[in-house]
Amino acid sequence: MAIKLFADSACDMPLAFYEENRVGLFPLKVHLDDKEYEDLQGISPEKIYEAIKAGKMPKTSQASPLGFEKTFTELAKNNEDGIYIAFSSELSGTYQTAVMVLEQVKEEYPDFRLTIVDTKCASLGYGLVVKEAAKLAAAGASKEEILKDVLFRSQHMEHLFTVEDLDYLAKGGRVSKASAFLGGLLNIKPLLNVEDGKLVPLEKLRGKKKLLRRVIEIMKERGKDFDSQEIGISHAADFETAEEMKQMIIDELSPKNVYISEIGAVIGAHTGPGTIAIFFLNELPE
Repeated sequence: MAIKLFADSACDMPLAFYEENRVGLFPLKVHLDDKEYEDLQGISPEKIYEAIKAGKMPKTSQASPLGFEKTFTELAKNNEDGIYIAFSSELSGTYQTAVMVLEQVKEEYPDFRLTIVDTKCASLGYGLVVKEAAKLAAAGASKEEILKDVLFRSQHMEHLFTVEDLDYLAKGGRVSKASAFLGGLLNIKPLLNVEDGKLVPLEKLRGKKKLLRRVIEIMKERGKDFDSQEIGISHAADFETAEEMKQMIIDELSPKNVYISEIGAVIGAHTGPGTIAIFFLNELPE
């Protein structure tokens, strides 16, 4: 029996990916001008960036508990097996809510076999984990094989990113005010990463060129076997810099592939426009 895969919209994969790969989507929510929108399906990132530039602060919330309940109950009724690959529990309550709903559904269907994985990953770092799982599922891999790959990639996924203005992350509580160090001052660019699912500032660099070169240096320090892996780049309304970064990565590291995606409305509401993020593995599965 085929394994049903699920992911939420914080993995910043395009809507077509879910449809083409039969991955179930749990959209997170964006709140703007007293209206609630479903990420990926109901609002574009561009609308969020326009609102931010106009001085508004969009809010976000986790995926719908009712959506989880409906999907999980249907799976359980049909005696189907599934894996929900989830956004970092350190950045959203979505994972905890899904686990709670699963326990409720299991009270009625004790043999229900859904597994929920906390990737501790975000944006396209999380997306690359989902992308590989979808490939394995399409190739007929067993649930154990898919879970082993998901857990390995989740644990070994590096996230490096820069934002135009750290205030957005600070206001949303994603990094502390103390950590929100002087982003826009004198062309200072912050470089951050993800440690155990949390956003952690790494360095400050002056100017975009220096920052992009430093990203390559860190990739060389932390990564390996680039010729055997796919690198991810996600961007918030800055395709030009994403392309520049892609070319630098190809020239310096000769990866198997570089995949670019746009940051979605939920992640974008916290990072703001101008964000560039790079994702790669520090170890490869055997």
